[in-house]
Amino acid sequence: MPVSKSPWCLVGKTADTVIWGLLKALFVIITAGPKTGNMPSLRIVTDGRSDLPGPLSQLCLGRDGTFYVVAAGRAFHAGKGEWQGVTNGNTNMIGIEAENNGKNDDFPWPEVQMDAYRRGVAAILKHVGQDKIMCCGHKEYALPHGRKSDPIFNMNVFRLGVAAIMDGRAQPPLMIPPVDTDGRPTLRRNATGDLVKRVQAKIGVSADGNFGAKTEAAVRVFQRNHGIVPDGIVGPQTWAALDSIAG
Repeated sequence: MPVSKSPWCLVGKTADTVIWGLLKALFVIITAGPKTGNMPSLRIVTDGRSDLPGPLSQLCLGRDGTFYVVAAGRAFHAGKGEWQGVTNGNTNMIGIEAENNGKNDDFPWPEVQMDAYRRGVAAILKHVGQDKIMCCGHKEYALPHGRKSDPIFNMNVFRLGVAAIMDGRAQPPLMIPPVDTDGRPTLRRNATGDLVKRVQAKIGVSADGNFGAKTEAAVRVFQRNHGIVPDGIVGPQTWAALDSIAG
């Protein structure tokens, strides 16, 4: 799973105390942000809103399956609620804000995002020695019941998927082949050279031969527009789509 670190917000106690020492559960939330874009709500989650200071969660999850590390301490994501005896969600839960507008027109979620969500939750729960039941949705935790409706997907099914990953029953994620049938290598962040220039020319960014953040973002836009998983990596599928563009 790709991971990106946003500007850190250290709130309250130290990271080791708040996250690992007192962690009892994970909190599955949505941003209720725009329908388009990979992680357009990152700044709001980091800095907060006029009515609630940031950070609003410790982690964000983009539509392309990228996790963004927002905070290493206490975050203001839970509000009043209860899950499996946990009532202080801001201190005892890690919040993961996934980009989604929370409506039926943004459902089903991209499978790459859901797979990353399940795998990320499974990894954290396993690390802290908790069972799948200690992952809850905002709608399950919030009191009074019915106060929150996110996430829209079925949390029981989600937890079954988390459990399958934790006990080794889940299929491993498909790996991108290192080269395509024409022998062109898979390109990703930090790649350099003439092939990077060729990609850049076709996706409309400065052809400097350096696969940086702007190139990765443009690749993701290109992939979304061509029905490809927007992972920002130029593998066989993306090469084939690029071949259809003159130039």
